[in-house]
Amino acid sequence: MALKPDGICTRRDSDASDQEPSEAESEVSSVDSVGEEILTSTPAAEPEPGPSSSKIPRTETAERGRGGGRGRGRGRGAGQSSPLPFSPTQTPGPRVINTANYTCLELFQLFFTDTVLLTLARNTNAHGRLLYKTWTNVTLKEICCFLALVIYMGLTKVTLFTDYWKRGKLYSLPFPKSVMTRKKFLSIAHALHLSSPEGDAENERKRGTEEFDRLGKIKPLYAEIRDACRQTHQPGLRTSIDKRTVASKSSMILKSKTLRWGFKLFVLADSQSGYTWDFFVYEDKSSQAGKTRLSHDTVMNLLNTSLLGTGFKLYVDNIYYSPSLCHDPLQKNVSAYGNVQTNGYPKTTQSTADSRAPRGSISGTQEDPLPFVQCSTVHTAHGQETVESRVTEDTGCWTMKDVPIPPPIKDKHMGDNDLSDALIGYFEVLHQTKKWYKTFFYHFVDIAIVNSFILYKENCRAMCKVPMHQKAFRETLVLELTEAGARTQQEEGSTEKHHRLGYIIPGGDKTQGRLKCKKCSAKTSVKCLTCNIPLCFQQQRDCYNEWHKED
Repeated sequence: MALKPDGICTRRDSDASDQEPSEAESEVSSVDSVGEEILTSTPAAEPEPGPSSSKIPRTETAERGRGGGRGRGRGRGAGQSSPLPFSPTQTPGPRVINTANYTCLELFQLFFTDTVLLTLARNTNAHGRLLYKTWTNVTLKEICCFLALVIYMGLTKVTLFTDYWKRGKLYSLPFPKSVMTRKKFLSIAHALHLSSPEGDAENERKRGTEEFDRLGKIKPLYAEIRDACRQTHQPGLRTSIDKRTVASKSSMILKSKTLRWGFKLFVLADSQSGYTWDFFVYEDKSSQAGKTRLSHDTVMNLLNTSLLGTGFKLYVDNIYYSPSLCHDPLQKNVSAYGNVQTNGYPKTTQSTADSRAPRGSISGTQEDPLPFVQCSTVHTAHGQETVESRVTEDTGCWTMKDVPIPPPIKDKHMGDNDLSDALIGYFEVLHQTKKWYKTFFYHFVDIAIVNSFILYKENCRAMCKVPMHQKAFRETLVLELTEAGARTQQEEGSTEKHHRLGYIIPGGDKTQGRLKCKKCSAKTSVKCLTCNIPLCFQQQRDCYNEWHKED
């Protein structure tokens, strides 16, 4: 059921019988025999005289050019309006060279560039120096190895980070040990920071004011990933906006009860490929404006026509859709379509339609339960699809009649937004963390991987090649990131060459200056001088060698 800006909506009981509509009724919409409302537009021209009975065979109706089984304007071009001209700012599709043979890493680096990785390493080092007394700066190659392991952990799931480096029959995974030591990975994961400590301190002083940035800890990566998504791909004619929830039990910055265990993202995706073109994080700032106004502003903020262009067909989920959101995108030369929630639909039982009402007037009635209402500036008020239904005539006899049905197009073009979310969910790299900004970092990595995979598939299609599966794409990306990085420690078996054992207090009594062992928490008088960690070195408790073997 579609609503055009110049449409009239009402209910007529004559639709289920052989009665010919009156002159006043010929300009208003109808209700099908099932009781569902059909919202149709005012005819663009005067109707041609039609038959006096609805019992017209479908073959004869088709010859008369009247569409389905009802002969009142369905073939007259009622509500027909010329579509908006499609004028994108760039040619739809990837903004890469179609004839070039890109590697998985080269496509991934369109989003995580060297500048992004260097900024990530610089902020992580600054934060690591505040957490550890003996912090070794992380290099660009180590960040590549860290990302390789993060993506690998999305392919091979275990409960804890430390399980990837465990020894024994149940685990013994050789790949993580060959890329990075356990302690190095955990130290980077602990100190991982997307913003600088100076910027965090400056933003914290603004807490309680309008200048305070709730998303300060995920910047500048948040802005850089969004810019990369917008610059690397141009959406096609059909786009969709949907909600995406990132599961998390970390420290929350939002007060909304509906987001108690996760963060809400609003995503604008290409309906054909599922490419995430733009997104933003819900900050809970506009809760006082009401749900309807918030949904309206959410969609309009993502609809950046200066970068997208005009003439797009926008498909919106019913959570955010409203009649105002149906018309307002037209001010930007963008058509919109979606289902309107019925809880706000007026429960009018008396028709207020006036035959002398000017074009553009809208009237509505509701007598039966209303399952849904579709509001669209993309489609005509009714399509050509019909379905056979048994209806009763005034004589009480049953007869078969063709009744119109709305075009089933909403789920078709909203599905690819769910496709992008599904591609992330198959091999999600997200791990449990106590810091909300780290949750977003892992999700940004997933967005970059999925968008890279979509670019890879479209590149293969342009070169008439068969693309690999997303799992194989991620596996190849892990290996290429590992080759781009370098191992941070020597191979296992060289522990004695690099680590030295000594007493905590040289020359003193063995009972003096004892500390708790880092591994078993028992008292010990010796430590690793290289790591500066107290460890047991006894025949019963050889924590020194066991600790470095795990490392």
